[in-house]
Amino acid sequence: MTKQDIICPENLVYAKPRLMNDETMHYCPGCSHGVVHKLIAEIIEEMNLTDRCVGISPVGCGVFAYNYIDIDWQEAPHGRAPALATAVKRLWPNRMVFTYQGDGDLAGIGGNETLHALNRGEHITIIFIDNGIYGMTGGQMSPTTLEGMVTATCPTGRDVSTMGYPLKVADLAALLDGTSYVTRQSVDTMAAVKKAKRAIRKAFEYSMEGRGSNLVEIVSTCSTGWKMSAEKANEWMREHMFKQYPLGDLKDTGK
Repeated sequence: MTKQDIICPENLVYAKPRLMNDETMHYCPGCSHGVVHKLIAEIIEEMNLTDRCVGISPVGCGVFAYNYIDIDWQEAPHGRAPALATAVKRLWPNRMVFTYQGDGDLAGIGGNETLHALNRGEHITIIFIDNGIYGMTGGQMSPTTLEGMVTATCPTGRDVSTMGYPLKVADLAALLDGTSYVTRQSVDTMAAVKKAKRAIRKAFEYSMEGRGSNLVEIVSTCSTGWKMSAEKANEWMREHMFKQYPLGDLKDTGK
C-alpha cells in the first residue's frame, strides 16, 4: 500500500460526512457531542434532506452545533428550542426540524417547553444529550443528576430529601399522547453508535411522516465536569447512569 492509498478518502474505513465542515470542534476529549454530530450529518445526507432540514441550536455545550453541520440552523434562547422548532415546523411543514439540547437546557430551564411540545405532538425530533450536569457553565447539578452524584452545586452529592429525584425525561415523554417514538441510547461503543444512528434515523422518518413528536435521549459523559479521564467517565456512566437511565426504546407507535 502506498502513501497515496493511505490518505485517499476513498480508501478510508471511515470518512467524515460531507455535511460536516472543517471547523475545529470545541468539545473536550472524549465528549459524546462529536459522535452524535457525525450521526446526524450522515443521516441527513442519507435521507436526502440536506436542503430540507432545520436544526435548532440550544444554549450549552451544543450551542455551536451550527458551526459544524452544514445545514440551516436557528439559535434559541436557553430552554426554548422546542418552542422555536414548533414555529419552524408549522411554517415549513415539509422541513425536517430537530432540536439538539443538553439536560440543563432541555430538562431544567426548558422543562416546560419540552413537555408541552412533546404533548402537543409537534412533528419534530428532540435530540437530548444527557450527561447529568450543566456542562458548559461549570458542572452544576441538573434535573438529571444522579442521587449522591457530586457536582459544583452539590459538593456532598445530590440529596433527594432537599433536591428531589433525578428526572426521567424519556419516561415522562413516553407517557404523553403526542409522542410517537421515544428512545434512550448511548454512543460509548461501536455497537451503541450503530443503535443510536438507527434510533435517530427512525425519529427523523417519523417526523417527516407526520406521526407526532419524537425524543432521542443519548446518555453521555462529561469528562471535564465529572473530573475523570474519558475512559473512566465511560466506565462510570455504564456503572451508574445506565442503572438510572436504562437504554432501549420506551415507545414506538410504528411497530
